[in-house]
Amino acid sequence: MVLSDRLRTTLMLLGLGAATAAVSIGVALKITPTQQVSIVGQTVQVGASTPSLSFSGPGQLDIFGQRLPTTVDFAGPIRPRLVLTNITLDSQLASIFASHHPSISTELVGNALSSGWKRYFMWETGVAGTCSILLVGALSGWWRVSWRRTLILVGSGLIFVEALNLGAVMVTAYTAPSKLSKVGSLEGLVGKSVLATVEPAPGQPKPQVKAVVLGDSTAAGFGNPIVNNPTGIQKACQLSSDSYAEDLAAVNGWNVLNLACTGATIREGILGPQYLGNLTVPPQLAEAEKATNASVLIVSIGADDMHWSAMVELCAVSKTCSSKALTTFFQQQLSSFTTSYYELLKQLAAIPSHPEVIINLYYNPFDASKTCLAATGLSTPKQKSLISMLDAMNSVLSKGAKASSFQSVQPSFSGHALCDSQPYVQGLRSPAPFHPNAAGELAIAFADEHAIQTGAK
Repeated sequence: MVLSDRLRTTLMLLGLGAATAAVSIGVALKITPTQQVSIVGQTVQVGASTPSLSFSGPGQLDIFGQRLPTTVDFAGPIRPRLVLTNITLDSQLASIFASHHPSISTELVGNALSSGWKRYFMWETGVAGTCSILLVGALSGWWRVSWRRTLILVGSGLIFVEALNLGAVMVTAYTAPSKLSKVGSLEGLVGKSVLATVEPAPGQPKPQVKAVVLGDSTAAGFGNPIVNNPTGIQKACQLSSDSYAEDLAAVNGWNVLNLACTGATIREGILGPQYLGNLTVPPQLAEAEKATNASVLIVSIGADDMHWSAMVELCAVSKTCSSKALTTFFQQQLSSFTTSYYELLKQLAAIPSHPEVIINLYYNPFDASKTCLAATGLSTPKQKSLISMLDAMNSVLSKGAKASSFQSVQPSFSGHALCDSQPYVQGLRSPAPFHPNAAGELAIAFADEHAIQTGAK
């Protein structure tokens, strides 16, 4: 009976110790402040990713509000997390992630990241120990044990928690610095870009062009009347005479070059060629660089990268738009888009003529308070889910623009959603549902015009 009591007491203490360790380490990983690393004016926060059950795997890189897995694998269940909090993507790419920059060595960047991780590990160890002392002390007070036994319990708990904490992170703490010390560029963290640098397009310069528009079906004006006497490419791209590029041209008396094409993505359309049947549309950015005197360049991109139309259709036929499968699919698309968008921003910053760059965010075509879409499967909760997804994509667009010192513009369709009496978007029976109609394109033009005038001051 005595042995049974001792065994029961031992198991209880071990259980409490394990629970204390789990809570202390969890809290430490949650609240330990990330450690700031600054190199040539750029800021990176170094911390730890969410613990994993695997013994090795990628860390995390937070960029434009998105968490991307690193291509560098780290040992241990707790791995480094790097948060890019202040990035400058100017024309010289004076960034710690520009590995070719002559003033920045790979060793300098890597050692700084390694130093940040070591500081984080020391902080985390201290926070975990403090949490264990507070927890065990509180339990001892609740049990009303003597001061002597309280000290013994607190000391034992501290040793137990730190032993488990060190065991959980020691492998990472020991091996991560050497791996981080070899990281000298963004490509070293997320892999080399598969997007080639845009080469100059053949043909004569277009010095008479004042503004250039790049983008997808929103910028092309898909679903509205085609431009007069269209070329084969303009017809295939569904370029409209009601596009916001045409509105800007009319308002300002400008020569606006609209290179947008329905279905364009960053990889196939902006930075690479787009294939439409037997036609090959040259990379939009290469064509844009012919406009050597353009003072403004407007970009509307992301919906086709994100497969937004398919997302809406899948949401309509699904029981819920917040299911694990749909959410996972969306996050995968958003992560892929984020890396492509980063490459686009770099190349926009490197345009020789240095035009003012405006990144258009996407309008919201939904009004969740209206029920006219219920028959299509888009109930109010589903519309709210889609709005949240749209907000997430716009967040990446705006944060990337801010990091690049570009303007971002949010057209407002408030009061003019699909179910409203005077919608700015095309209806369900139109060739391009949810796309801006002529009034919607004009609203986008007004938002861009305001940004242009503000930027000119």
